[in-house]
Amino acid sequence: MDNIKLDAVNYKELLKLFIETQDEKALYGAEQITKSFIKQNILPEEIVNLHIQALAELYPNVYEEVQRAMNFLVETMISYGLAMQEYQTLREKQLELQSEISVAANMQKTLLATTTPKVEGLEIGVISVPAHQMNGDYYHFIRCKDGSIGVALADIIGKGIPAALSMSMIKYSMDSFPEQSMEPKSILKSLNRVVERNVDPSMFITMFYGQYVPHESMFHFSSAGHEPGFYFSAKEKRFYEIETKGLVLGVSPDSEYPQYKQKIDKGDMIVLLTDGVTECRKDDRFIEREEVLQIIEQHMHLPAQEMVQQVYKYFEQLQDFQLRDDFTLIIMRKEV
Repeated sequence: MDNIKLDAVNYKELLKLFIETQDEKALYGAEQITKSFIKQNILPEEIVNLHIQALAELYPNVYEEVQRAMNFLVETMISYGLAMQEYQTLREKQLELQSEISVAANMQKTLLATTTPKVEGLEIGVISVPAHQMNGDYYHFIRCKDGSIGVALADIIGKGIPAALSMSMIKYSMDSFPEQSMEPKSILKSLNRVVERNVDPSMFITMFYGQYVPHESMFHFSSAGHEPGFYFSAKEKRFYEIETKGLVLGVSPDSEYPQYKQKIDKGDMIVLLTDGVTECRKDDRFIEREEVLQIIEQHMHLPAQEMVQQVYKYFEQLQDFQLRDDFTLIIMRKEV
């Protein structure tokens, strides 16, 4: 007698025992048979059929209505079994996709890793937190041989693995540029050609690139449609929006990017960010840019790195710890 027939016999005996005595031992026995059914890949409708057969053999005069009800249950279990198989297939695919995304996210962290430079007389604070596994924001520091520091901040309109690949392409394009071309306007012009040729037209990249020259105490910068940053004047104790012009990367191969400069005195700050900071929402309300500045100002007594961390904690809590967009904030402050 094979396992299936043996289970059928045991099932009938347990069914009779439970109907006549309602003994819980029968339920325990049914649990053991269930495990056997699972090992043999017995479908739900087959179990119901087994139940009907056992019931008919034990009680041949069972009411016709009960038999019809059991037949209805069989049809229900057939639909259930098909739906369950489909669900399990989709679940397996989902888990496989999540695993691939996790691997891609770790690769992205490795490929886009950058070190915050230590510059005498300059504090730098950075925080970048993805809303999901893949980060659509990108920042990068470059230390030039003349002692200047380049800082890039980009945001891609489009998320996931394509965004990660695009950001990796930008990072390695920047690393390949000769040092004499590290002026902000030249960087963006070169990257614009790379993006226009290699990135899908449905994806756009905004970018800000700045270069701090310590011996001049000067910050040179250009923007490709990126979220405007801020300049804080310690002397005047007020913030100014960094006004720039320039198309997002990839729109036109012939785009030019004007270059600007800002004198940085002791205590002055440059604040760079992505729209995940300025477009935080509390309930259905978008916060105002002035609120971002107020929170930064409240923490200006802290070192730059602690400052950005506290600002992030405030807006994370404001959104009930569920970021709606990638959050990147960079603050550079000339030491007093």
